[in-house]
Amino acid sequence: MASMAFTFPGQGSQAVGMGKDLAAAYPEARAVFQEVDEALGQRLSATMFEGPEDILRLTENAQPALMAVSMAVIRVLEAKGVALKDHAQFVAGHSLGEYSALCAAGTFTLTDAARLLRTRGQAMQKAVPVGHGAMAALLGLDLQTAQSVAVEAAQGEVCDVANDNAPGQVVVSGGTAAVERAVEIAKTKGAKRALLLPVSAPFHCSLMQPAADAMEAALAEVEMKAPVVPLVANVLAVPITDPAEIRHHLVAQVTGVVRWTESVTWLAGPGGVTTLVELGTGKVLTGLAKRIAPEVTAQAVGSPADIDAFVASINS
Repeated sequence: MASMAFTFPGQGSQAVGMGKDLAAAYPEARAVFQEVDEALGQRLSATMFEGPEDILRLTENAQPALMAVSMAVIRVLEAKGVALKDHAQFVAGHSLGEYSALCAAGTFTLTDAARLLRTRGQAMQKAVPVGHGAMAALLGLDLQTAQSVAVEAAQGEVCDVANDNAPGQVVVSGGTAAVERAVEIAKTKGAKRALLLPVSAPFHCSLMQPAADAMEAALAEVEMKAPVVPLVANVLAVPITDPAEIRHHLVAQVTGVVRWTESVTWLAGPGGVTTLVELGTGKVLTGLAKRIAPEVTAQAVGSPADIDAFVASINS
C-alpha cells in the first residue's frame, strides 16, 4: 500500500475566492467557515470569498483563512469516508500550515487553531514596524551559499535564512537594509534571480522574538492533544508527537528556519512516503515537492473536482 503524507500550505497561497466553491458544494465546508467566523468574531469567510485582496493579504487574516480552507477539505474528506488517521502516515505544514496540520490531526480544536493564528498573525505584524523588515528569495543558490550571503549581508544587522523551500529556492529575512544587501551579494555569487518579496514583515528571523514570546503565552493557554499521526516539524525536519515538544517547537518556529527541503526529503526517505497530498488553497507545496523529491507522487486537493478525484483514487 502506498504510504501517504498530508501537507498544508503557508502564507502566499491565499487568493480572493478561496474556499467559495467548497462552501457552495458542501455543508461540512460551510460549517468550518462559520465556526472560524464565530471564533474570530468577524466575517472572515466574506473576505475570503469576495475580497478585497489587500484585506485578505493581511497576515492576521491570511493565516486563519488558509487554515480554514485546509480544514474544510479535511472535513469534506471525512464526510466521504476518507479520515486522515486511516490514510496519512504523517502530516506537515509550511509555517502557519503546521497549525492546519495539527488541527487536522486533532491536536487543536478548529476554534483554538483560528484564534492562535489570529494571535500569531497580529504578533508577527507588530514585532517589526512596517518598512523596517524585509524578505528576499535567492533563486539558484544552494543552502550553504545562501547562508554565507546572509552572514555577509548582516553587517551588524539581522539577516537570517528563513525558508529552505526547495533546492535552489532559499528565502532570507531581516532588517530591510541587510536584506537589500543580500539581494545584491547573491547576484555576485551566482544566483539566477534575487528579489524582494511582497511581505508585510520579516518572518522566521530573530526580529520575530516578540511574536515568539506572544505565541509562547498563547499556546500555554490552549489544550493540546497528541496528533493522531506524527507531525514532521518545520524546525526539526523529523516527526514528533509529544504535545509539550510540539508546543516548544511551534514557539521556536516563529524565529526559526522552515526546513521544508529537509522535511520532504525525510518523508520521501526514512519516512517511506510515496504520495504527498497538499490539502487547501493553491499548489505551492506540490510544486516544491516535485523539485525536492521527484520520485514521489505529489498532488493538490483543494476544489470539489480534486476531492472527487482523490476519493475515487482512494477507493479504487
